[in-house]
Amino acid sequence: MPAWATLTSFGGASPVAYLLTKSLHIVFVIAWMATVFYLPRILVNIAEAGAEPAVKARLELMGRRLYKFGHSMFGLAFLFGLVLWLYFHISGGWLHAKIALVLVMLGYFIWSGRLLKRSMAGGSLPPSRTLRLFNELPVLVLLAIVYLVVAKPF
Repeated sequence: MPAWATLTSFGGASPVAYLLTKSLHIVFVIAWMATVFYLPRILVNIAEAGAEPAVKARLELMGRRLYKFGHSMFGLAFLFGLVLWLYFHISGGWLHAKIALVLVMLGYFIWSGRLLKRSMAGGSLPPSRTLRLFNELPVLVLLAIVYLVVAKPF
């Protein structure tokens, strides 16, 4: 039985409130994931900008704005996820595994931001080839997260 069908046992919350909360959580997760995917790509471009300071400065500005946006989107996704857990009592072993993978993804996002800050401070970045490989990792983590949410295997 879907979670929304049993909401009357959770303080009488309406299915509409549950679905709205879940929809908002998904939208903000999508927005955050866009930043998780794009920030490392900006780092690749910064690494390849070489001796073009104007291009590098523009990319760093874009990266800084994107990183700030990503923090906001993560915060909103976290807030609505918390509501789903505490108010609508979403739970299970799959949720623990999902949260662990989300923490991995958050660590990846923060590490990307630190690389950006290092670049802005005049430090060096890893080679662009390494950054390109680094850019592919969150797809695998996201695949695992989506599987856990959809299949709820445990």
